[in-house]
Amino acid sequence: MPSNAGTTRLVIVESPAKAKTISGYLGPGYVVEASFGHVRDLPRNAADVPAKYKGESWARLGVDVDNGFHALYVVSADRKQQISKLVKLAKEVDEIFLATDEDREGEAIAWHLVETLKPKVPVKRMVFHEITKPAIQAAVANPREIDRDLVDAQEARRILDRLYGYEVSPVLWKKVMPKLSAGRVQSVATRIVVERERQRMAFRTAEYWDILATLAVTDAGEGPRNFNATLVALNGDRIATGKDFEPTTGRVKAGAGVVHLDAGGARGLAARLEGRPFTVTRVEEKPYRRRPYAPFITSTLQQEAARKLRFSSQQTMRTAQRLYENGYITYMRTDSVNLSETAITAARRQIVELYGERSVPPEPRRYTGKVKNAQEAHEAIRPAGDNFRTPGDVAKELSAEEFKLYELIWRRTIASQMTDAVGSSVSVRIRAVSSAQEEADFGATGKTITDPGFLRAYVESSDDENAEAEDAERRLPNLVKGQPLTADELAAQGHHTQPPSRYTEASLVKALEELGIGRPSTYASIMQTIQDRGYVTKRGQAMIPTFLAFAVIGLLERHYPRLIDYDFTASMENELDEIAGGDHAAVDFLTAFYFGGANGAGDRDIARSGGLKKLVTENINEIDARSVNSIPLFTDDEGREVVVRVGRYGPYLQRAVPGEQQAPAAEGEEGGGQGDRAPIPEGLAPDELTPEKVHELFLGGGGERKLGDDPATGEPILLKSGRFGPYVASGERKSSLLRSQSPDSLTFDEALKLLSLPRLIGVAPDGAEVLANNGRYGPYVKQGDEFRSLDSEEKMFTVTLDEALALLSAPKARQRRAAAPPLREMGVDPLTEKPLVIKDGRFGPYVTDGETNASLRRGQTPEALSIEEASEMLAEKRAKGPAPKKKAAAKKAPAKKATAAKKTAAATKSTAAKKTTTAKATTARKTPAKKAAPRKATTPSPD
Repeated sequence: MPSNAGTTRLVIVESPAKAKTISGYLGPGYVVEASFGHVRDLPRNAADVPAKYKGESWARLGVDVDNGFHALYVVSADRKQQISKLVKLAKEVDEIFLATDEDREGEAIAWHLVETLKPKVPVKRMVFHEITKPAIQAAVANPREIDRDLVDAQEARRILDRLYGYEVSPVLWKKVMPKLSAGRVQSVATRIVVERERQRMAFRTAEYWDILATLAVTDAGEGPRNFNATLVALNGDRIATGKDFEPTTGRVKAGAGVVHLDAGGARGLAARLEGRPFTVTRVEEKPYRRRPYAPFITSTLQQEAARKLRFSSQQTMRTAQRLYENGYITYMRTDSVNLSETAITAARRQIVELYGERSVPPEPRRYTGKVKNAQEAHEAIRPAGDNFRTPGDVAKELSAEEFKLYELIWRRTIASQMTDAVGSSVSVRIRAVSSAQEEADFGATGKTITDPGFLRAYVESSDDENAEAEDAERRLPNLVKGQPLTADELAAQGHHTQPPSRYTEASLVKALEELGIGRPSTYASIMQTIQDRGYVTKRGQAMIPTFLAFAVIGLLERHYPRLIDYDFTASMENELDEIAGGDHAAVDFLTAFYFGGANGAGDRDIARSGGLKKLVTENINEIDARSVNSIPLFTDDEGREVVVRVGRYGPYLQRAVPGEQQAPAAEGEEGGGQGDRAPIPEGLAPDELTPEKVHELFLGGGGERKLGDDPATGEPILLKSGRFGPYVASGERKSSLLRSQSPDSLTFDEALKLLSLPRLIGVAPDGAEVLANNGRYGPYVKQGDEFRSLDSEEKMFTVTLDEALALLSAPKARQRRAAAPPLREMGVDPLTEKPLVIKDGRFGPYVTDGETNASLRRGQTPEALSIEEASEMLAEKRAKGPAPKKKAAAKKAPAKKATAAKKTAAATKSTAAKKTTTAKATTARKTPAKKAAPRKATTPSPD
């Protein structure tokens, strides 16, 4: 698209990949440059605060709460060089176009760029929902002004999260553990996961039985001859199923009015039905119709990518970002299911080409979103352009994960404009009378799809992996009322009720969306944050809360319940939406939330109580640290209360008789107590701490088990459980169990053998002792500084001196280590055209082009890293410039002789000062004393 004659325009986007794509669509006269995301933010710590503000009381917050919540923004250190480049470019052009993303974050970045660059030339805002040539040209031709309402909403959200994090997090530091964080949304998300785990911990399983009958018809015609039916009623009363049991007791719910069959009852009834006639008593047939699913929004894309592709939320959004920036899909942060007329036309045209005219409904389909305050002006996530490219068209251009996600989006979009799936469903009841004259009713259902419609293109998955797919058919014979049947087999089958499933990232995003908490741009970061903070771990797809999360949520529930209330958090999201729409003032909202007042803050509970600041400062002394860090489990058979304590070195079990004197605990400490303790193995989920497991961890006794007395010393030999697993101890001697040994079966003789380690094999000719022992890397023999591995643990106890000396005399297989091959060869950098590889370095994997290196970030893996991400990381690293060289330390002047007065003063120093280590003393002499900054200001940002 040609620029006006002689006019030069600077187009600023967020990423280099986006810049490269857009620059290809603009003609001469356009300079496209990246900002690398946000250019300014609130200070992360005290070091970021400019000198002139350091004395201000609000400096630690970065927000002047007493003057209209004015925010202090600072340019990130890693953006300064790029900002300098943009400032220079802004002086050389005639016009600036801010082409950041079309959501609140993008609008805020555009505003921050104006505030930072302070350009002297006209500035316009260009927006687009896909990066295609027509879309970019239309955006340039139809610019607008920066939307200050959207900017205010983003700024209010950022300030709100800073106030929440900086006021609530210090409570956690003081009462739970240092360096923890609280967040307006992350804490609520953590609470959801913790509540599900509590339900699992309280769950009591129940057993119930029914009968599966394999029935046959004499003349099946064209249909199947055999089918299965399940016992559903006995003498008119329904047979109990899983839904009829109380989850916390395992008993049948009161008033359920069901027959609860046990194993004996089911088997006995099956025997009494053997050889008895079966008759069809009812046949109900209904038409089956299923409408297509709406096109993807951010949350449903994350959910389906997790179910079908096993992608994490972060992986989905990173991949979608690359597809968007390279012009394959529309903008991926949206809560609208709307499709433009152009997209609908493209989809319908492609359906006709691929599936025929019968697969297109007479009228286009239009969807209404269920998400509150969805921005319907935006589009759903779909393939970009006026003519959708099929997965086959783009297969050679995309990486494996990009292709999978593009195909998912393409199929969902196409399916959304196809015809309904239609067919028929049938429900059948069958009765048999047992030899004891019991009326047993069986039920069977079938489904036949006569026209799959949209199911040809797309079938949605379920969070329940055992659920039947919607395109699955269950065909039954053609049955009529009164038709006789015979039973080929009657099998009693048992079932157990199951606890509620743990959340996956997909189902947690769905739960947050249904509660109205979070927005499309935040879901992936929420999933990542609660894992990075140590509140949630993943086992496969399941999200498991840590005991640390239990302690944090327990504190917030007891003392600040409103801050993690679902409705309250959702109401804040709604008020932010009102600010974005120009219907509410950000300052009023923030004032009510922080100081209290009549306006804002959801249902005004916090406002009426005086606001957040008063809430957290007045209640802090009421919080008992020991109680907060104690998670009750149960009372054992001997009347001892078993609790999990969250300590500074990890969670552990403790049990004591109620009323037993407990040693006092200081705030933030693990506390004393006379009860038994046992460490909790890493990776053990809270709901796995059953009485049986706890008993095992305590080794069946008072936290330790006596195996006998050492015949040589008379000291008891004890089996204990330690942080790194079970071990035996006697006096000062300790030894871990071997890999082949179990605490439950360990014998006294085996314990004696373990305590004999390290075993003296003998003395070498040079007089050095030769020892056998077990180490971190397995069993070995040692002579002086020489080590050689043994090929089995048993050899530690049997290897002879001659065998050991032969091993030690053999040369070590030392080979000069060749340069390790790269972990992955990625291809050519799209910006520099240099080959990119990922290597394994001293501090982990990193990507390099031979000149610039960039370490992989948390959550990135060599296999999943895309070439676009790698290119951006290296471009960002180059933008920072080379690390400054350290100045050579100045030579120290010879120390002057201490005066008599100084000697006297030194002699009067306290005992504690004398215990200071030499290293600290040396550092103190070399480094000038600095005034200590407040703890809150120097702690990493909790928000």
